[in-house]
Amino acid sequence: MSQSVINIAVIGCGHWGPNHIRAFSSFPNVRVVAAADISRPNLERVGKAYPDLALFEDYRRLLAETDAHAVVISTPTSTHHAIVRDALLADKHVLVEKPLCRASEEGEAVVALAAERGRILMVGQVFLFNRGILKLKEYLQFGDLGRVYTMVSTRTNLGPIRKDVNAVYDLASHDIAIFNFLTGSAPIEVSASGAAYLQPGVEDLAFITLRYPSDLLAHVHVSWLNPRKVREITIVGDKKMLVWDDLATVGPICIYDKGVVREPYYEDYGQFQLLAREGDISIPRIQLEEPLKAQARYFLDGLRRGSLTVSDGKSGLEVVRVLEAAQASLSQRGLPVSVKS
Repeated sequence: MSQSVINIAVIGCGHWGPNHIRAFSSFPNVRVVAAADISRPNLERVGKAYPDLALFEDYRRLLAETDAHAVVISTPTSTHHAIVRDALLADKHVLVEKPLCRASEEGEAVVALAAERGRILMVGQVFLFNRGILKLKEYLQFGDLGRVYTMVSTRTNLGPIRKDVNAVYDLASHDIAIFNFLTGSAPIEVSASGAAYLQPGVEDLAFITLRYPSDLLAHVHVSWLNPRKVREITIVGDKKMLVWDDLATVGPICIYDKGVVREPYYEDYGQFQLLAREGDISIPRIQLEEPLKAQARYFLDGLRRGSLTVSDGKSGLEVVRVLEAAQASLSQRGLPVSVKS
C-alpha cells in the first residue's frame, strides 16, 4: 500500500473488537474510521468511547460506504467465512480473529480469493506475537534444548463458555498455531477425546494429541470447566527443558538444565543405565509488550510491504485442518485421524 494514512474498520464490537480499536488507534498514520455490530448497545458503547467512528449495524454497509483500506473481523467463528469473503470482494485487506473459519473448504476458498484479489489475509493468532513464545522459537531455532521430544500445553479456565464452537475450536486453535509456529510444520496425525457436560454436542473440555514429523509428540489440554486459569507450555528436549507460563509473576519462562544421561552399569559389563541429570533453573529476562498491539503493528507493516510471513491465511488454514481432524477424532472416541494436506 502506498497510502501514508491507513484507514481501518472493525466488524464485531463485542468482547474483543473494542481492544482492536484501541490497539490500532495507538499508531501514527492510522485511523480507525468505522465499526459494525448487529448489537445496538455494543455500537453505542463503542461510539461513546470513540465519537469519531462511523457506526453500522450491517457490516455490508460499512464495506460499501466507508473508505477503509482494511477491516478487522472479530465476530463469532460461524460468521467468519461469509464476512471475510465479502470484505475481500470489496477489495479490503483482512485481519480475522482465530480460527480462520470452521471448515477447511471455506478456508481454501478465502485464501484463494485473497490471492486472486491481491489482498492481505491475516489470522489473529495473537500468541504468535507474545514475547515469551517468540523466545521459545529462538531457543528451538538455535538448538538450545537439543532434540525436542515433546511439547505439552494446558489452557484452562472456568469459562467463558461459547455456543457457536466447542473448546477445541475456541482454545486449542491457539496452541495448535503455537506448536505449528515453533516446529515450522503441521502435525500429520491427531487423536482427541473430550466431553460435553454443559451443553449437548458442544465439548467443554478435550485432550488432544498431535504427532508431528520427526516423531515429535505434542499434547493439548483445553477446558472451559476448570477452577484455575492456566496458560502453560512445557517443552522437553534431550539437553534442557523449559516451561512457559503466561501468567507467571516473575518471568514467563523457566529453563531447567535437566535431562536423562546414560551411565555404565558396572554390575553387568557392557550395560548402561538411564539416570536423571539435575541442574540449575534459570529465568531469562524478557522485555514484554502487549501481544495485540504487536500483532496490529505486524499487520500494518504487512500492508505496507504487501506480504506476511507469519499468521497469514495459509497458516490459518493449516490450523483449521488440524481442528477438523481433532473434531473427527472426537466423534470417533479418540481414534487417530490424518490431517488433510
